[in-house]
Amino acid sequence: MNYIWEVVGRHPTGQQPTGAETIQKLCDRVASSTLLEDRRDAVRALKSLSKKYRMEVGTMAMDHLVRILQTDRADTETLGYALDTLYNIICSDEEEEPEENQQKQEDDLGAQFTEKFIQEPDNITLLLTLLEEFDFHVRWPGVKLLTALLKSQCAPVQGIILVSPMGVSRLMDLLADSREVIRNDGLLLLQQLTKGNTAIQKIVAFENAFERLLEIITEEGSSDGGIVVEDCLLLLLNLLKNNSSNQNFFKEGSYIQKMKPWFEVGDDNSGWSAQKVTNLHLMLQLVRVMVSPVNSPGATASCQKAMFQCDLLQQLCTILMATGVPADILTETINTVSEVIRGSEVNQDYFASVNAPSNPPRPAIVVLLMSMVNERQPFVLRCAVLYCFQCFLYKNHKGQGEIVATLLPSTIDANSISAGQLLCGGLFSADSLSNWCAAVALAHALQDNLTQKEQLLRVQLATSLGKPPVSLLQQCTNILSQGDKLNRRGSRVQTKVGLLMLLCTWISNCPIAVMHFLHNQDNVPFLTGQISENLGEDERLVQGLCALLLGICIYYNDNSLENYTKEKLKQLIEKRIGKENFVEKLAFITKHELYSRAAQKPQPAFSTPEHMLFDHEFTKLVKELEGMITKAVLRSSEEEKKEEEVKKTLEQHDSIVTQYKELIREQDSQINELKEQVALLTSQNEKLQNTTTQQFSQIQQHKDQYNILKLKLGKDNQQTGNQAEAAHVNGLQPEELSQLREQLEELQRQNQLLQTQLTEKDSLITSLKAEGVPSAERSTSEVTELQKEVELLKAQLQNQTAEITQLQSERQELLRGSESTAAAPGGDSVYTEKTAELESRLSAQTAETQKLKGEVKTLLESKELMEKELASATSTTAIMQAEKSKLQQEVQESKKEQDDLLMLLADQDQKILSLKQRLKDLGETIEDEDDLDSRDQFDDDDDDEEDDEECDE
Repeated sequence: MNYIWEVVGRHPTGQQPTGAETIQKLCDRVASSTLLEDRRDAVRALKSLSKKYRMEVGTMAMDHLVRILQTDRADTETLGYALDTLYNIICSDEEEEPEENQQKQEDDLGAQFTEKFIQEPDNITLLLTLLEEFDFHVRWPGVKLLTALLKSQCAPVQGIILVSPMGVSRLMDLLADSREVIRNDGLLLLQQLTKGNTAIQKIVAFENAFERLLEIITEEGSSDGGIVVEDCLLLLLNLLKNNSSNQNFFKEGSYIQKMKPWFEVGDDNSGWSAQKVTNLHLMLQLVRVMVSPVNSPGATASCQKAMFQCDLLQQLCTILMATGVPADILTETINTVSEVIRGSEVNQDYFASVNAPSNPPRPAIVVLLMSMVNERQPFVLRCAVLYCFQCFLYKNHKGQGEIVATLLPSTIDANSISAGQLLCGGLFSADSLSNWCAAVALAHALQDNLTQKEQLLRVQLATSLGKPPVSLLQQCTNILSQGDKLNRRGSRVQTKVGLLMLLCTWISNCPIAVMHFLHNQDNVPFLTGQISENLGEDERLVQGLCALLLGICIYYNDNSLENYTKEKLKQLIEKRIGKENFVEKLAFITKHELYSRAAQKPQPAFSTPEHMLFDHEFTKLVKELEGMITKAVLRSSEEEKKEEEVKKTLEQHDSIVTQYKELIREQDSQINELKEQVALLTSQNEKLQNTTTQQFSQIQQHKDQYNILKLKLGKDNQQTGNQAEAAHVNGLQPEELSQLREQLEELQRQNQLLQTQLTEKDSLITSLKAEGVPSAERSTSEVTELQKEVELLKAQLQNQTAEITQLQSERQELLRGSESTAAAPGGDSVYTEKTAELESRLSAQTAETQKLKGEVKTLLESKELMEKELASATSTTAIMQAEKSKLQQEVQESKKEQDDLLMLLADQDQKILSLKQRLKDLGETIEDEDDLDSRDQFDDDDDDEEDDEECDE
């Protein structure tokens, strides 16, 4: 401590400064010193005094220390001293355990300093910034300080870190630090950070926390690892528990498959260390978090499926059947297997096939039940086995049938021990806890399974030599009624409660079982006697359960026994017990403290065997039946008769309505089929129309091309004529003139033939116009346009004919004048010129006529193609119109039938409403769910009719 006095200065001899004075001088030195070394020495002195003078340092030096963190960022040594000092004043790190009152005072003091520190949120942000410093003397104290702040004031510090930019990401970087001390303390920091804050849990998970934590667990040796593995598992539990988003991310990331190597155990399981037991216990808890019954059913089912597919369930069953496993690990493994198979058919079937490694091999279920009914086994282990058996039978009708079958006479094997034999042995043993566990287990084999309830009535038990066998149902009631035997047992209330829960579950919703129960003349007097007696506080629960059992006998009574009809049982209650007293005793069940505790979760969690009274599934049954039984007991006989009549009438009407609903559904299906056919035909029609449109566009393109070619040909003909007129020939012989005459006559014949063909095509076009259909209007218009073009060609041919006639007349005149001009001087030259002119004109006309013939031929071919397309479109349209008319007729018939049905349904609805009004007048509460269903169905029918009308339009 000498360097402290060197810093603050020496006092006169004999005067020792107090701690507060020293700390005040050190604070002044920190605030006023300009040299870095002086400030560093002062902060180091404050650190050395901070544990002994925690109050004084925290009160006077905190602001100065924060200022050091802000200003002296370059000096890592000074920063380390300041962070250590802040850690000492916020968190007491005494090695010796203080007394209780002193510890409370220190915690309050740490909370006060933490509150003062986080009054400025910038202080937390500053601390997060310092964690980015890689220097060990800064980063490690910063991690410890932030962890202490979170322990002291978790929620406020979480809120500041959550809104700080990249706050959580900076803390996640600690897991990647190569220095194990910082990484391990970073795990502790993240544990505190993720407690109870879903938002931070999600951010940490999406910062790749799962991958990194599983890597650390593998590096540290999995279950054989040390405290670091435990810290990783605790952090994983924080991230996954009650966080459906992270659970889904864990499953989708295939991290469940990476958990399988954790549970690989060897043949020799003796000598497990305490740390290995702790690690494996946390690993099992992690599996249970993923398949917990409180999760959504879909998420639980997907995780159960993944665990089966990756052989994780098989590995857990191996631990279950292994030898030398510690008791607490075995208990937690049983609970884990229970929740992995609960409600999963595939997993339940696999568990049923698991055998214990014994000679001869026995099913795992049998081995577990042997532990459950053995009073020497630990209490928590027996509870775990019961939970496993309940989960195996949960929504498992196949498994329920297999358990009940082991009790039936035809399937009993005398050479082997079955599950049914163990349950019966536990049911009638001298241990009250075995009685209760066996009764509850057998009740789960009957849960929501009417078939097995009736099958269990066949079970016969041999009581003693020389006496006939009795049924299992009768034996249970005999044990209830023999109070002297129960008094010799440890807890008569626990045994009675277990047997009464079994009987209530057995006969509920099973009139045949009710009849068998009432057939024994001693059962009803015993129940009424138990309910009417004035017993102690412990026996009031038994009275309530007896009232529940008697109420079930009334509610599910089919009046097949004349002495115990509903009305006679109600009269008996009114005379012997009183209706109000009966209802009060029945209501006591749900008011019991242990009933509320059992109703919270499926797993039986009891602190002591004496608290083991209620089963979770039984609490659901009581909640369902209490109101119905109360109403059935308080209702008069006349009201019951009226209600039964109304029920019968409603059932009849319901059957009629059901028939009509089925008929309407059939008609709806037929209408839907017709709609599909109409839609198909409509699509086909649209396709045909599209094809016609495409053909029309092609024809239009051909017409445009034709017009362009026509213009080009006209120009070429004109140029050829001009060239012919300008040509000069020497002269013509008589043979050449005769050839010209023959060519003119041939052209005339061809012209007449073309005119005849054009006339025939005109008549054909006229007939097609007269016989055309609406769906082929485009093809008809195209044919009309072709006709116009043919008319133009006819006019051109007529012009050509006139020109040819003119040429013939000129040729005749030329022949007549040739004789007169032959002898005249110069006559030959004149004749030659005229003949040459005539020949050129004839050649031009002949060429043009040939071109016109080619064009006429092309148009005739186009016309024939259009006629074929017109005929095809006409036939297709006719077929579609016929099918459409047929469909419309069928739709009309369906509408008529629906109108008739709607009329009948309206009448029935009116009758039902009148009957329900009568019930309401009688004071009954009527649920209108069926009416709402029928109205919704009628609304759907009206919508379908409107859709049909729109389709017809």
